[in-house]
Amino acid sequence: MGRLIAVVLFLALLVPGVLLGRAWARAADRRAVAGGSVQLVEPTTEGAAVLKQQEQHGRRWRRIGLLLGIAGIVASVVLLAEASVFLWVPILALGLLAGVLLAEVTRPRPRWAIDQPVRRPRRADLVSPSLVWSTRGVLAGELAATAWLWREGELSEQVGWAAAVVPAVAWLLAELALLRAVARPLPAAGADVPVDEALRTWTAHLVSAAAGVVALLPLGVLLLAAGIERGDRVTEHFDLLPVALVGSGFSALAAGLAVAVFLVTWLRPVRTGSRALAG
Repeated sequence: MGRLIAVVLFLALLVPGVLLGRAWARAADRRAVAGGSVQLVEPTTEGAAVLKQQEQHGRRWRRIGLLLGIAGIVASVVLLAEASVFLWVPILALGLLAGVLLAEVTRPRPRWAIDQPVRRPRRADLVSPSLVWSTRGVLAGELAATAWLWREGELSEQVGWAAAVVPAVAWLLAELALLRAVARPLPAAGADVPVDEALRTWTAHLVSAAAGVVALLPLGVLLLAAGIERGDRVTEHFDLLPVALVGSGFSALAAGLAVAVFLVTWLRPVRTGSRALAG
C-alpha cells in the first residue's frame, strides 16, 4: 500500500510541471498574433529603424552573455580545477540567460512620436498573468528550498549563496524589464502600434521565461539531490518525504527544460515582410 501511495504522490507532483509547460505552449498563440499583426502593416521609417536597432541590440547582448559564460568556465577551472567539469554546461547556460535578461532590461526606448494623451498598456495585454506569477512562485519556492537545505546543513556556504543570489538577481532584472515594458508610452502612428506591441510582448515573455529557467533548474537539482540523500536513510516507518522531494525535483527539471525550449523560440527578432514570426 505504501508503494502505491508513493507512486500516486510522485505522479501527482509531476502535474504542476505539465501545467506550466502547457501554459507556455499557449503563449505561442500570443506570439503568433503579435507577429502576424506586424506582417499586415507597413511600418514607418522610424518603426523599421526601431526593429533593426532592437534586433542588433539583442544579438549584441546575447554575444556578451556567451562571453560571460566562457569567462565563468575559465574562472571555474582556475578555482576548482577538475571539479569544475560538471559545472561547464550550467555556467555557460547561465551566461546566455544573463545575456537575454540584460538585453531586455537595457533595450533603448524607440524614437517615434508618442500618442497624446499619453497611453500605456496593461501588463496583462502583453503576457498572461499566470506566467508572471508562476515565475514569481517558482522563485519563492527555490529560495525557500535553498534556505531549508542550508539550515539543515546540506549545502555549503558557496552553493547556498549561489542558489539564493543568482535566481534573485534574475528575477529582479525580469521585473525591471516588465516595468519598463508597461511604463513606455504607446506610439502615435497607427502603423507603429503593432510593431510596438510585438516588441513589448517579446520582452515580457523573454524575461519571464529566462527568470523561470534560472529558478526552475536549480530548484529541481536541489530537491532531487535532497530526495535521493534522504532516500538512503533508514527510518522506522515508511517515509513519503524522499518521494515528494524526488517527484518535485523531476517536475521542476522537466518544466525548466520545457520553458527553455519556448525561450529559444522567442529569441527570434520581430521582423516585417516574412512569416518567420508565425508560430
